[in-house]
Amino acid sequence: MFSDFSLDQRLLKALEAAGWEQPTDVQARTIPLALTGKDLMVSAETGSGKTGAFLLPLLNRLLTPAPNTGTRALILLPTRELARQVHNQCELLATGTGIKAGLITGGDDFKYQASLFRKNPEIIVSTPGRLVDHVKRGTTDFRDLEVLVLDEADRMLDMGFSEDVLKIAAECTFAERQTLLFSATLQKTGLKRIIADVLREPESILVNPEREQHGNIRQQMILVDDLTFKEKLLVKLLETETYDKALVFTKTRAQAAKLEGFLRYNKLRAGVLHGEITQEERNRAMELLRNGRINVLVATDLAARGLDVQGIDLVVNFDVARRGDDHVHRIGRTGRAGQQGLAVTFVSALEWNLMASIERYLNIRFERRKIPGMEASYKGPKKVKASGKAASRKKKKPADKKAAAEKGKQRLRDKKATGQRRKKPSGDSAAGQSKETGFEPFRIKKKPVTTE
Repeated sequence: MFSDFSLDQRLLKALEAAGWEQPTDVQARTIPLALTGKDLMVSAETGSGKTGAFLLPLLNRLLTPAPNTGTRALILLPTRELARQVHNQCELLATGTGIKAGLITGGDDFKYQASLFRKNPEIIVSTPGRLVDHVKRGTTDFRDLEVLVLDEADRMLDMGFSEDVLKIAAECTFAERQTLLFSATLQKTGLKRIIADVLREPESILVNPEREQHGNIRQQMILVDDLTFKEKLLVKLLETETYDKALVFTKTRAQAAKLEGFLRYNKLRAGVLHGEITQEERNRAMELLRNGRINVLVATDLAARGLDVQGIDLVVNFDVARRGDDHVHRIGRTGRAGQQGLAVTFVSALEWNLMASIERYLNIRFERRKIPGMEASYKGPKKVKASGKAASRKKKKPADKKAAAEKGKQRLRDKKATGQRRKKPSGDSAAGQSKETGFEPFRIKKKPVTTE
């Protein structure tokens, strides 16, 4: 129970009003340590409740009055969507406490954000890129910052925010600052640098190592022939599968936009989310999905992290993810908070090796599935039995190998000798040489005739 933690009564009332009854595993393990003020690095899967794991101890600390007037807590996240969701959850849990939170992300008016800093909200929720712009212009004041949270830290590295994170952390000079780092994995090389430079004697908490996550998600694969086959198969799958909301992942923005139009043409309620649409369009797409106005969202990997929408029970990988980590974060949009989910991956001949590498990385085997009436001509790679010269090479005995090695050496000696000038003969032998070749012609020597 949350009441077992040393949390302020105002927070317990907010939890009760929000319907939070039992802490998740990551919350049960993180909150007691975070309340002591320790620096922590936590590895936990998406959808495990880690937002509450850092918000509750953070808010509890800020309820203690402080003479400092600057921002007291900063939460850094990789994407606008995730920042917006964490900001909303922060305001929900801070109900009745008087604590204010500000949201700073790209796509919003810069002057408005600068005025927000002047109001000194206790908490700033932000993405690194936009916040660095404010740091450079001198609109921020983090000298009194008591808590720094780096959420989805590995994703921030993947998006190229490593230097931005270090630059922002350098602005947070409060001597008693607490840093909480959350990541799906703690093994990235760049992450180790951040841990060494930003955290002080951190304690590690591992909740479900990344490769062991998502045991409640059923993972299937369907073989396909080409792009046209994929498009028709997706329509068939979405028309026949039972789901509340579905996410469809593609590799490129152009493919996502095209696929959304194709699904709408086939009378499916679809929307799109990728990096080229405006913030207003992003917010509208997410709102339509949450409200059920659309039930299929086509997205690039931009949405693989940060989307927290209730009812997503189907994920379709229209294109196989480039890496095992990306695959994990894609399917992590379903099966959240212990619910069951389904992830279906389309695999063409060109994507077979990618799929196989993901299976090896996660130490799993995708369930093979076929859609009636949509069987592909491609049946997977063929195993070719070695024959002829290849087979004979495989069956060579050690003695044969030795003889082959000696033969190779002889050929090498012959090759080295090629083109070398022969020694010029002298004397009579030189006189008898052929003018054309320089060698003495072949002659038959007759036996001398003797008389008795």
